[in-house]
Amino acid sequence: MFQVFTGSWALFVGMFMLMVGNGLQGTLLGLRGEAEGFSTLSLSIVMSAYFLGFLFSSRYTPELIRRVGHVRVFAALGSMVSAVLIAYPVLVDPWAWAVGRVIIGFCFCGVYITAESWLNDASSNENRGKSLSLYMIVQMAGIVFAQWIVSRGDVSGYILFIIPSIMVSLAFAPVLLSVKPMPAFETAKPMKLRDLVKASPLACVGMFMLGGVFSAQFGMSAVYGSRVGLTVGEISFFVSSIYVAALVLQYPIGWLSDRMDRRRLIVWVSLLGASGSMIAFLVPGSFFLIVISGAIVGGTSNPLYALLIAYLNDYLEKEDMASASGGLLFINGIGAILGPLTVGLMMDFLGDNGFWLFTAILMASVGIYGTYRATQRSRDDLETEAVPYAPVSAASTPIAAELAQEVYIEEEAAMGEDGATA
Repeated sequence: MFQVFTGSWALFVGMFMLMVGNGLQGTLLGLRGEAEGFSTLSLSIVMSAYFLGFLFSSRYTPELIRRVGHVRVFAALGSMVSAVLIAYPVLVDPWAWAVGRVIIGFCFCGVYITAESWLNDASSNENRGKSLSLYMIVQMAGIVFAQWIVSRGDVSGYILFIIPSIMVSLAFAPVLLSVKPMPAFETAKPMKLRDLVKASPLACVGMFMLGGVFSAQFGMSAVYGSRVGLTVGEISFFVSSIYVAALVLQYPIGWLSDRMDRRRLIVWVSLLGASGSMIAFLVPGSFFLIVISGAIVGGTSNPLYALLIAYLNDYLEKEDMASASGGLLFINGIGAILGPLTVGLMMDFLGDNGFWLFTAILMASVGIYGTYRATQRSRDDLETEAVPYAPVSAASTPIAAELAQEVYIEEEAAMGEDGATA
């Protein structure tokens, strides 16, 4: 792992600072919006706007890179991110923030795609899996560090908006000054949704539901914490618990994934996440239980994302895996756009704990549907060998997903060679 870091340290340092900037603006807008008296619906629209921009960028940034090159796209989008972050405290209006979030979502996705392209190019067959793991660790660490910064500042002032702008601006220096020029850029054409659903209805339904869970965690957790009366420090700790648990449980669940029926694991992990949500829903008011629920939901939903990709790959030929990842991310993106809007409405009509009921319903739906699918298709119907699990962050772009698919393919090929020589 250390050799992987030293070989691409500029990318990892740059991505860490980018994730600090992104993690700051997500929590900070929720807290500042609450302080400004924005309605729950207004804040949910603001939070959904980010995922709308992210979804469009995942489709159009690859074409933009092909036209003008990685360096120009990286620098241009980074400059726009920095500018929007500074504009937030100046334009304190829900609609202005929503427009800014669309721009931020588009730009951050484009920046991630560019950085992940460099990472993919710098990785070899021997270290691609380690690179992907380290990349995910850096992402989670950046978000968690951002929560610590929020807890040390004043959400009603300007400083906390300036810090992410500085972090994002500084993130580009090590990357642009250290990486080599990229070769020709290509991404796989996303698989048609009809073909994805035919290959694995459970993976498609699960990805849609998880999109709502992720966007609720990333966008509305700070709003929920503020509504139930948590302090800024407590909210930061709560949000951090989601991502720390996601990182800690990724590898144990991945280990289980390679050693048992994946569909059964999907069902149990989903129901565990739903049960975790119900703890805070049924016993409201306890900060300790809120943190426990956040950790359980974050620790199950994020590994479930990678688990669903691996499960879908079990039913695909190797040449179809890369194109399948783009289709799954599109489905996840649609769920992410609808997530904050839905949870905002539930918090308005059912009270603040509608946040937990929302995540419980989505996680339970994945488990229930997985149980139903077990009655429709046996795992004995597999036409290909089960592929190895690879860790993928829920904040991944098509490039990171394709990088994970390359890990799947290479490890499956290695397993086949070992079997042939045994």
